Amino acid sequence: MYRDRIRLETLWGKVMSAEEAALSIRDGMVIGMSGFTRAGDAKEVPVALAERARRDPLRITLMTGASLGNDIDKTLSEANVIARRMPFQADPALRRRINDGEVMFIDQHLSETVEQLRARQLRPVDIAVVEATAINEKGGIVPTTSVGNAASFAVLAEKVIVEINMTMPQELEGLHDIYFPSRRPYREPLGVMRPSDRIGLPYVPIDPQKIIGIVITSKADSPSRIEPPDEDTAAIAGHLLEFLDHEVREARLSPSLMPLQAGIGSIANAVLHGFTESRFSNLTMYSEVLQDSTISLLDSGRLVFASGSSMTLSKPLYERVLGDIGRYRDRLVLRPQEISNHPEIVRRLGIIGINTALEADIYGNVNSTHVGGTHMMNGIGGSGDFARNGHLSVFVTKSLAKGGKISSIVPMVSHVDHTEHDVDVIVTERGLADLRGLAPRERAALVIDNCAHPLYRDALRDYFNEAVRSRGGQTPHLIEQALSWHARLRESGSMQGVKPPAPRPEAPARHRGVRPASA
Repeated sequence: MYRDRIRLETLWGKVMSAEEAALSIRDGMVIGMSGFTRAGDAKEVPVALAERARRDPLRITLMTGASLGNDIDKTLSEANVIARRMPFQADPALRRRINDGEVMFIDQHLSETVEQLRARQLRPVDIAVVEATAINEKGGIVPTTSVGNAASFAVLAEKVIVEINMTMPQELEGLHDIYFPSRRPYREPLGVMRPSDRIGLPYVPIDPQKIIGIVITSKADSPSRIEPPDEDTAAIAGHLLEFLDHEVREARLSPSLMPLQAGIGSIANAVLHGFTESRFSNLTMYSEVLQDSTISLLDSGRLVFASGSSMTLSKPLYERVLGDIGRYRDRLVLRPQEISNHPEIVRRLGIIGINTALEADIYGNVNSTHVGGTHMMNGIGGSGDFARNGHLSVFVTKSLAKGGKISSIVPMVSHVDHTEHDVDVIVTERGLADLRGLAPRERAALVIDNCAHPLYRDALRDYFNEAVRSRGGQTPHLIEQALSWHARLRESGSMQGVKPPAPRPEAPARHRGVRPASA
C-alpha cells in the first residue's frame, strides 16, 4: 500500500500516472532529474515523456547529478527530447548525438552545477523529477540510493514531481544527510570534519505545495556494469598499495591513510578491491560513488565508514545491501554531490583521490573525457574536484588500449582535463610515477620508464630526447609532431609504427633555457 509511503495525507490526492505527470513538462523547459551513476534515477516519468514526444515533439534541457540508469538517456535521446544536457552522461546513444552535434552537452565539475544554479548563472529549473523512498509528515522527500543534485533541484525548482519507488526499503530513511550551503559571499564554513559527520537533515525539506504529482513505481536501479579485477588492474592496485605503504614508512601517512575517493569505473573499483588484502586498517571513504569495492571493504573490516552521493552496485550486492540495509546504514551516508565533492571539505579532510585517465602524457597532463581530442566519452565527472583539492591526486590507467593499438601514455594528450599541476601520481600495470616535486623534464623520464608499455617506450624516449636536443625549453615538445600518434591512429587504426622524429638543427642557446654568452 503506497499510502504508508506518503505520510502527509494532504498529498494523497496528488497521486497520478506517469503519463499525467509528464503532461506538465513543456517544450523548452529546464528539467532537473534525480539520478547519479545509474542509482536513484526517476524511472517512469522520463519514459512517459519520451512516448509523448514521439507523438507531440518537444525538447528540453536535462540536468541530473550524473549518468542515468534504465536506459533513460537512450530513451529520451532517441525520442529527440534532449536539446541540452549537463553535467555528465554515460550512454552510447546519447553520446553519438552529442558527438554529432545534435545535443549540446555541457561538461562540468560535479560540484559546480548547483552552485551555478544558485547564483543564477544557469537558467532556473522549471520542474524537478525525483525518486523517493517516502514523503514524510512535513512533506519532506526521503531519497533512495542517491542524492546527487536531486535535493537541490527539488528546493530550487518551481514545481516537483515525486516518484515513490516501492522496491526501496523504508529503512533507507536515515541514511541521507541533506545540507545546503548558504549563499555567497557570507557562506559559513561547512561542518564536515570527518567522513562520518552529519550536518543536515535525513530528508529534503521542501514546501509540499510545490509537489504537483506523485507517481508510484516498482522498478529497481540498473546494476553496475563494472568488470571484475583482472591481471592488469591487480598490478595497478599492487603498485599503488606499495606506494602508499612507502608513504606510511616515511611517516607521511598513518596506517589508516587519509579518506579515500575513487571514481566510477572498473579500474578504480578494482584498485579499491586491492585494499581488502592490504595491511591498512580503520580506513574511511569520502567519495562520490560507493561501488562494490566499498561493500567488500566494509565486510572485510578494513573500512569503518563511507560517505558518498550514491550507491551503484552489481545486481547481487544491490539485492544483498538493500535487503539488509540495517546492517550497513550506520556505516554509510549519502549526501548532495555539492557536499560530497566540495573543495573546502576535500582540502580539509586530505582526500586520496583515485581516478581514471583515458590517456596521460609524458609531463603528467591527463585526458579523462575526449577520444582523439574531439569525441566526448562520458565527462569529467568529479575527478577535478578531488584532483585539484586533495592530499594526493592519483590517476590510473592500463598502458595499452584496443589490444595494443593505442598507447595510453603519449607525447601530448589530445585534450587536457587535468593539468600537470593537479596530478601527483600516475599508475599503470607497468609501474608508478610519483611526480611530486619534479620538474617537467624529470617527470617525462619517470613516466616513460615506469608507466609506458614496452611497445611504445622507445618511441616515447626518441620523441622526448629529440625535443630536448632540438627545441629545449622548460617543457620540451616537437609541436608539429606532438599529436602525430593520434593522427596515425586516426589514419591507420593504430599508434604502432609511428615514425621517430627526424633530427633537427639544435636550438639556439636561448631556446634551451640557457643564457647566451653575449647576454
